[in-house]
Amino acid sequence: MRAVVQRVSRASVTIEGAVKSQIGAGFLILVGICDEDTNEDVEWLVKKIANLRVFDDEDGVMNRSVIDISGEALVVSQFTLYASYKKGNRPSWFKAGSHEHSIPLYEAFCTQLSEAIGKPVGTGEFGADMKVELLNDGPVTICMDTKNKE
Repeated sequence: MRAVVQRVSRASVTIEGAVKSQIGAGFLILVGICDEDTNEDVEWLVKKIANLRVFDDEDGVMNRSVIDISGEALVVSQFTLYASYKKGNRPSWFKAGSHEHSIPLYEAFCTQLSEAIGKPVGTGEFGADMKVELLNDGPVTICMDTKNKE
């Protein structure tokens, strides 16, 4: 699994002109899934993100997690994180997971993250054309890949 985690002041996802989800301070998380991913990947990524200390403490040092600040999370499926761009200029998506494999892992990720942070997680809609808006705070943007745990 791959994730782009962005610390935000606010974020929202709109589908067909209607706001599906919106959050205040917390994380906007773009998640990509490949067919090799498992529930172990979900568990590792959820734990890493929930405990990621990138929010300022009282001294202005990035020392607090999204849990510590009672922050929110918005999770958007993003198959383009598995773009292959080595040959030519048009990316291919052959590394992205199939819907049959990816949807259950995406749903498990959202459920487990909600449990980890103690509040509902906003979502997009798997496979939909989404308009994502955010106010990146920092900016702080971290890329994670469960294949690079070491």
